[in-house]
Amino acid sequence: MAECLHNYGILLIRDPRAVQKDNEEYIDLMEKYFESRGDMLYSGREVQDERPDCFYQVGVCPKENEIARDHSSKIRAYDDVNRPVSPLVPVFDAKWRFMWKIGERPVEASDNFPQVIPTDFPEWEHKMDKWGYKLLNAVKVVAEMAAVGMGLEKEAFTQRMEGGAHLLAPTGSDLVKNDVGAIFAGFHYDIAFMTIHGKSRFPGLYVWTRENKKMQVKVPEGCLLIQSGKTFENITGGYILAGFHEVVYTEQTKEAMLKAQAEDKSHWRVSSTLFSHFRYNVDCTPMPELKHLYSEEDAKAYGSMTAFDILMTELDATNMVQTV
Repeated sequence: MAECLHNYGILLIRDPRAVQKDNEEYIDLMEKYFESRGDMLYSGREVQDERPDCFYQVGVCPKENEIARDHSSKIRAYDDVNRPVSPLVPVFDAKWRFMWKIGERPVEASDNFPQVIPTDFPEWEHKMDKWGYKLLNAVKVVAEMAAVGMGLEKEAFTQRMEGGAHLLAPTGSDLVKNDVGAIFAGFHYDIAFMTIHGKSRFPGLYVWTRENKKMQVKVPEGCLLIQSGKTFENITGGYILAGFHEVVYTEQTKEAMLKAQAEDKSHWRVSSTLFSHFRYNVDCTPMPELKHLYSEEDAKAYGSMTAFDILMTELDATNMVQTV
């Protein structure tokens, strides 16, 4: 587990508590939600459930609000085979996102915003919590296994996750209003400790390994995808790197969309995603217990930051801190 995260920044797992049927039911819900909010936007009505004053950390974030951090220097370094589709100058993502808190947070936490519950979806809270906790519990097992694999106590990471700002954060991308070449999620890494996804109904996700090799992600039926995030990178002194990835509208995506249309199915690409985080006040300085995995020079490069410091730094760089 630890070696896979070190080398690739991703891994695939199967958790009997989070089966494919659960994922499918959840995607059904989110397809209906994004379709309804897309209709509001396209018809000129006010989009419900939007909370820019909370940095979009709860509620819906419509398309063309989020933008990837500038990674132009890294993109330039790739050869033609491994270069991202994302342009050198980041563009606003064509995807929508909804943020739903999973688990309790300390009352004093600065990012402890009230939940946003869409009034036209009476089953919302139950279904969001049901799938969100299944994903979070799967991450916790991976976190324990990774800790043991790195020579730490089993609870080293999960203790730091207690009270974390865990977010069920599905995205929705309209495959009719967009076309091949659209950037749904520009070349980026995640802020989280670890990100977990259920299988999407449409292709389009690409990841980069530690050796900067580009790979298309194909999640087997019934499996979950784990990706390492920036907080994980910080606390391990770079032994685990935040995995770069992008989501783009490809010819394969369009083929799948046309097939879905012919079968009278939704044309929205939904990602079934959860961001797991450390508690806001956790010190994410590289752990001394892991000094056998990183150098002193590595440790100095990361410096001393809390989980909240990392969160706000990255949100500011991705246009989410618009009202401060």
